[in-house]
Amino acid sequence: MEKPETAENLAQLITRLKDEYQVNESEIARRIGVAPSTVNSWVHSQRGAARGPRPDKLRALAEAYPKFTVAEVFEAAGRKVPGPLSPDAEERLLELFRGLTEEQQRIKELELRALNDYNRSGQ
Repeated sequence: MEKPETAENLAQLITRLKDEYQVNESEIARRIGVAPSTVNSWVHSQRGAARGPRPDKLRALAEAYPKFTVAEVFEAAGRKVPGPLSPDAEERLLELFRGLTEEQQRIKELELRALNDYNRSGQ
């Protein structure tokens, strides 16, 4: 099945994925580590009506079904694609975070949450 030329939402992408891989929502859920009701809610929710899937679950969907790229899955979910994070970069960031005071850590966490919320909004 070919990728549609118009932007598709996550429900449409999952429908296309089910056809391409001959799987059902329960199998998708099992492969990405969520409840079948979670996948069902993605299929039956309006785009942007809820917070939608977490980035790790969107990545898991692309990894489990490689005919669908990470960028394609994130776009369908109305999200910006997070940048790559190597283990070295993650360790460096964690080390920097550990050097902050408790108050500074709370502030940085709030800032990061705000950035993530902005990315989830599809802006």
